Amino acid sequence: MTFTLIGTIATAVFLLIGASFTLVAAIGLLKLNDGMTRLHAPTKAGTVGVGALLLASMTHSHTLGEGSMHELLIMAFLFVTAPISANFIAKVNIHRRSCQTPPSPPRDDMWSTLDVPEADREFVEAEQ
Repeated sequence: MTFTLIGTIATAVFLLIGASFTLVAAIGLLKLNDGMTRLHAPTKAGTVGVGALLLASMTHSHTLGEGSMHELLIMAFLFVTAPISANFIAKVNIHRRSCQTPPSPPRDDMWSTLDVPEADREFVEAEQ
C-alpha cells in the first residue's frame, strides 16, 4: 500500500463524513420546527461537516505533495465564530419571545438576556 493510496482513501473518507454531516445539517435546517431547535443544525452538524471537508482538502493537498495549511485557519475561524453566532441567534429569539422562554428569574438583574433597558421597553412592547 503506497502513501498516495492511503491519502486518497483518507480523503474519500473525510469527504463522505463531511457530506453526511452537511446533509444532516441541511435536513435539520429545513425540518425542525422553531428557531431555537433549528439553530442546532447549522451550528453543530454544519460545522463538523465543513471541518471534515476542509480536512479532506488538507489530506488531498498533502497527498499530492503540495501541502497547504490555509484550511487550518479556516477551521479555527469557523470553530470560533459558529458558537458565538449561535449564542446571538438564541438571544434574539429569547428577546423577541418567539420561543418558549425560560422561567423568570427572582431578580431581573440576575439574568441579563431578559433585562431590557427602560429606553427600549417601548420598542419591545411595540413588536409584540
